Amino acid sequence: MAYLSNPTYTRAVLEAHGFSFQKKYGQNFLIDGNVLDNIIDAAGITKDDFVLEIGPGIGTMTQRLCEEAREVVAVEIDKTLIPILDDTLSTYKNWTVINQDILKVDINKLALEKNGGKPIKVVANLPYYITTPIIMGLFESHVPLESITIMIQKEVADRMKTGPGSKEYGALSLAVQYYSNPEIICEVPPSCFMPQPKVSSTVISLRCHNNPPVECDEKLLFQIIRASFNQRRKTLLNGLSNGLHFSKEQIADAIEQCGFVPTVRGEALSLEDFAKLTNVLKQA
Repeated sequence: MAYLSNPTYTRAVLEAHGFSFQKKYGQNFLIDGNVLDNIIDAAGITKDDFVLEIGPGIGTMTQRLCEEAREVVAVEIDKTLIPILDDTLSTYKNWTVINQDILKVDINKLALEKNGGKPIKVVANLPYYITTPIIMGLFESHVPLESITIMIQKEVADRMKTGPGSKEYGALSLAVQYYSNPEIICEVPPSCFMPQPKVSSTVISLRCHNNPPVECDEKLLFQIIRASFNQRRKTLLNGLSNGLHFSKEQIADAIEQCGFVPTVRGEALSLEDFAKLTNVLKQA
């Protein structure tokens, strides 16, 4: 039975194993059962599911995942947590822990071996410092994904969900919305963690698209998006002129063909606008 969302049990496990938190790994363990329930419910785990958990910590969420899923693979970078996981997960039979950096794991191979290449579900309480590389790594390597249900820093979740015109809007917003439909599940205060972080967190669900919502050259699309936000105070014309292989005249002509004003900035364009611009420049 899952029990670790109780802070008393969490402290007892940490003390029994003489565990010390390592700041370099951004370790903040969840100690609130209601938040844990929200994550599990949002992920929609069933007995047919293979689940990849990133950063299991001492196994707080892993225990619940083992109860709900067919099989769980948890990837944990901190080797001092491995014997703790062996202890806290000892009553379950459907789990494997990989002691490795998630950015170095071949998740496509894992999905093929464990789930026959069918879309997998990812669940994680992600360290703040590495959230974007992990999410973008999953998307850009085209891992077969059904959903990603994650707890991350509130500001990052806001960036994923926001639209054009917001100061939070940027390349991450567009990438997440290209690959998935983001939905905020709940906000989580620092008091729900041990130790308490200095910022608030948010649980967000990313339901992955079967097909992208726009049709265009994906590689060129993201080259254009990155170039337009590298120096976001610049106009779109100047940003793209510095960051792409097209001439300034070609870019100006494409902006005009799309019906955008010459002084438009990237932060004003929607995903559909960027796709339109990509398709015009593709023909240049």
